Amino acid sequence: MKYVYHMVPTELVGTKLIPLNGLKNTHPKLYGKYIKKYYDHPDRPQLLKKQIPKLNCLWNDVLHFLPLHPNHVYKAIQDLGIRTNDNLEFFKIPIERLANNKNAFYLYSKNKYKGPAGAIEPDEIELLNITAYEEIKKLPIHTIEYYKQEHQKGNKFGLFPFIPHVLSLGDVEIKETEIITWNKKE
Repeated sequence: MKYVYHMVPTELVGTKLIPLNGLKNTHPKLYGKYIKKYYDHPDRPQLLKKQIPKLNCLWNDVLHFLPLHPNHVYKAIQDLGIRTNDNLEFFKIPIERLANNKNAFYLYSKNKYKGPAGAIEPDEIELLNITAYEEIKKLPIHTIEYYKQEHQKGNKFGLFPFIPHVLSLGDVEIKETEIITWNKKE
């Protein structure tokens, strides 16, 4: 079976993952809580207006999934001697749960990334046929370099830069979905 991974939210209502913009009407308190993370850096509010080519929607209209086991991220951070939360939890979601959505692979390459305020180039988005989906087996070298540089500067940094993402336009059922801890590789 093939999977995508999504960090378990600190608060969850119901049995579906819902994109942030979908929470605005259905769960305004949760929306208010989760929108705050976009105001922790001067450029991040621009993500709220970022368009996703080929899906023809906004950044927060989709769910964002890792296409590789999160243990790769944990291990890279640990190998660099960076302290982190050992018990971060992720949903391990069978790719078939995205079948009713429109899905894309966001390549998120370092050479084309223009920051939170910059546009996503159309060739960075590939529509995804979930029957052809394959998990990524290793962390991109640019991600590891980013961790190293930001840690050396003493900066707080994101966990998933330059890691391709699966973007899914729609809700995703998580009822009876396995929850894993990123510090363990099955």
